[in-house]
Amino acid sequence: MTKLTLGTHPYMLGFEQLERLLERSAKTGNDGYPPFNIEQTSETSYRITLAVAGFAEGDLSITLEDSQLVIRGRQSDDSDGRHFLHRGIAARQFQRSFVLAEGVEVGEAIMENGLLHVDLTRVEPEKIVQTIQIRRG
Repeated sequence: MTKLTLGTHPYMLGFEQLERLLERSAKTGNDGYPPFNIEQTSETSYRITLAVAGFAEGDLSITLEDSQLVIRGRQSDDSDGRHFLHRGIAARQFQRSFVLAEGVEVGEAIMENGLLHVDLTRVEPEKIVQTIQIRRG
């Protein structure tokens, strides 16, 4: 018995891209840093919140790359002349990736109290009924 995937299932036509997105999201390599929340703020909107204590707005970048939201952080080394007895606040770079469904748009990003909020909105596609004419061959 052969295993059916989305791309090979006889009733699921054109879903090869979805299968590639699932494979890509499994390979993003997110290691748990920084911690984040995803909340649904309404029927059609979401908010991703990342804990980015110690990062300034200029240390962060948010890009949308082929339906993948990528948030990167890189702090500049500001420990010149400072001697730490203990350094427990992480100052490492990170990359967090989120695969977005078709129709999900990225809204604004807000820094507040060490948290980065990124708002997303799902745009409902217009429902279209199309009649296909049958012609004699």
